[in-house]
Amino acid sequence: MMINGGLSLIRESISTLNKPEQRAAQYILEQPQEIVRLSIQELAKRSDSSSSAIIRLCKNLGMDGFRELKLRVTGDLQQSGNGGEEFKEIQPNDDIPTLIETITNNNMYSLKETMKVLDSLKVEKAVEALYNAKRIDFYAAGASQLAALDGQHKFMRINKHCTAYADTHLQLTSAVTLGQQDVAIGISYSGETVHVIDAIKEAKSNGAITIGITKCGANGLSKEVDIHLETISSESDMRSAATSSRIVQLNVVDILFIGVAGKNFDDSIAYLRKSRQSLQQTYRKK
Repeated sequence: MMINGGLSLIRESISTLNKPEQRAAQYILEQPQEIVRLSIQELAKRSDSSSSAIIRLCKNLGMDGFRELKLRVTGDLQQSGNGGEEFKEIQPNDDIPTLIETITNNNMYSLKETMKVLDSLKVEKAVEALYNAKRIDFYAAGASQLAALDGQHKFMRINKHCTAYADTHLQLTSAVTLGQQDVAIGISYSGETVHVIDAIKEAKSNGAITIGITKCGANGLSKEVDIHLETISSESDMRSAATSSRIVQLNVVDILFIGVAGKNFDDSIAYLRKSRQSLQQTYRKK
């Protein structure tokens, strides 16, 4: 299996790096074909950085070392050579057909980029924790709250006690009442939503397993959680609310839900059918 996602990880994380790491990262973005043939010392010299800064860069990107970074960049270059889609900016005067194509392609691009960086071992660990959880709490705000509500809706339908309060006071109050048999999930693309971090800290201090769904790289939320699930969302400057970030968050929630449901397939199907039948009988026209 080809590994890739190196360039996406760098683009997402570059603003959080220190100056020497940023210089190396920028050089990699500008000369990806070149760096796959360089040693760490050669890259340090050409980027006016240092070997230690490049090692820290790899660590901040969640990689084992410079060799893995080069392998991932090589995978990116191979995929690009095979005609992979790229993110496209939305222009002020785009007509409706162009908007339909651009926004759809950008959402697909973000999903594919997230697939590159989403660690299957971390997802497996998260699924196992959720499967064994007595209670699940979601904490989010804004557009991320939509993903939290979607998670609540899905997990409730397979008989999981689950909350996704929109009120920040209720989120914190709920976190206080969690215990060692529970799981708390914080959703924030930036990873810097203060009340989400506070709720996660409270949940963790009470013994709950904590999961964070954020952008790639180090951020406030990723530093607090037990399991960090990374996403990538390349979005246009012309946006009034999160678009691709919401799509990738919903996708991660779907992955977690299907993973948990699949561990007890027969009971999950029975609960889903029961809830669907109840909703149909109550709300659909006879």
